[in-house]
Amino acid sequence: MLRSVTATRYVVPLREGGSLPGVCEADDLGTYVVKFHGAGQGRRVLVAEVLAAGIARVLGLEVPELVVAHVDPVIGRGEPDEEVQDLLLRSPGANLGMDFLPGALSFDPAVDPVDPGWAAKVLWFDGFVLNVDRSWRNPNSLWWGGRPWLIDHGAALYFHHDWARAAASTQRPLRHAEDHLLLPTAAPLADVAPGCAAALTPQVLRAVVDEVPDGWLEGEPGFEDAGAVRTAYLDWFTGRLASDTWVADLQRVQDSQGEASRG
Repeated sequence: MLRSVTATRYVVPLREGGSLPGVCEADDLGTYVVKFHGAGQGRRVLVAEVLAAGIARVLGLEVPELVVAHVDPVIGRGEPDEEVQDLLLRSPGANLGMDFLPGALSFDPAVDPVDPGWAAKVLWFDGFVLNVDRSWRNPNSLWWGGRPWLIDHGAALYFHHDWARAAASTQRPLRHAEDHLLLPTAAPLADVAPGCAAALTPQVLRAVVDEVPDGWLEGEPGFEDAGAVRTAYLDWFTGRLASDTWVADLQRVQDSQGEASRG
């Protein structure tokens, strides 16, 4: 299960994204980028972060530690921005914290050394979780400690915003794959796809899904309880693994770009 911390000081908002996360200090003396359940699309974004990060770790990809960050809105009383204060008032209790990496720089594969096999794994991972948000415009990757780290997966697994159509999305290609940050540097997807899929066993996926706090799943429309929502995520992951459609499409995009660069 995710560790729990209590936010003790709201430091500064991060205005790069639409959900207005904030940097907070916590009672474990750590500093975290906190995403609030009262922002934008609510708890589902926090769920997507936990599930995507869990899968990334299984694949050997670096992601900052995630924690449950308990927030008392009173910590924002010194913040002059009314938008921030309103967000904190809408987000009491359990929110999501991501370990803040001090001094981290935005990752640029044209400058920072990158292993083609690692890049191919990231490409497969983003295709698997339908992460549409890792492009040149928005890399969502940091360079820290001499290696790249993946961040900000709130836009992944977007099927959970419309559960009635979730089953059909198991075969859906990755949207805008041609714009993926690592497409030009990745090894052939076929080199890593079998190993990535084999790593996501039913037991592993169950452990990943079990990391999501019950409170972020309870009350989901159309489901009896948090357990039913967990089962729905597991069913979707199983269906995604069984589908060759999205992998073949991603491979075609990669092959097409390779042909274009050679031409």
